[in-house]
Amino acid sequence: MNNESTADERDLLDHVIVPVANEDDARKTARALKPYDPNRVTALHVVEKGMGVPDKTPVEYSEELAEESYAAVRSVFPDAEEHTAYAKDIVATIFAAADEVSATSIAYRSRGGNRIMQFLSGDHSIKLVTQADRPVIALPRVDS
Repeated sequence: MNNESTADERDLLDHVIVPVANEDDARKTARALKPYDPNRVTALHVVEKGMGVPDKTPVEYSEELAEESYAAVRSVFPDAEEHTAYAKDIVATIFAAADEVSATSIAYRSRGGNRIMQFLSGDHSIKLVTQADRPVIALPRVDS
């Protein structure tokens, strides 16, 4: 590996934004990211708002989930920052948050599910990797 590619890799991991859904997801995602030794980590929790229709979950509950998620990320990355966003379009909100915090990349761990669940959810993973304006790191789904 030459010096130029090493510098490029460092830039990729300079400031990673990590979307997390709940405490378990946050912990597993942070553990999967840990071996890559990012310089700076921002945990992102998107509170899904109905925008004119009832919310899927009460905002207070979603904010509690966010706090638990941030604590789980900090158990692996003690200096991790947090960013909470409120919106209907999860993927667009991840991109907007990445802009707001000047992230050099987005790292996520696929939550899996069968094809029907992926279809119904709009398959966020596909949108993340095909519509992003910055590198997206798909972390391995190792749960140990």
